[in-house]
Amino acid sequence: MRPLTLNAVTWRKSSYSNSDGGACVEISDDFDAVVPVRDSKQMNSPVIAFASDGWAAFVTALKKGELGT
Repeated sequence: MRPLTLNAVTWRKSSYSNSDGGACVEISDDFDAVVPVRDSKQMNSPVIAFASDGWAAFVTALKKGELGT
C-alpha cells in the first residue's frame, strides 16, 4: 500500500456541516479507489481513507436511515 499525497487535493465539506464551526467533515473526490476524510476544524490532523465502494455503501446506508441517529 502506498501513501496518499494530500498536499494538492480539493476538499469538499459535508452539506450537513454548519457555519458555526461544528460537525465539519470534509472529503476529497480526487482519487478513484479511496475517499480521504478529515475534520475541517483540525486540518493538520490525520486523514482517514476509505475504499470508494465502502464509502459509497456507508453514505447510502446513512441516507436510508439504516445506521440510526
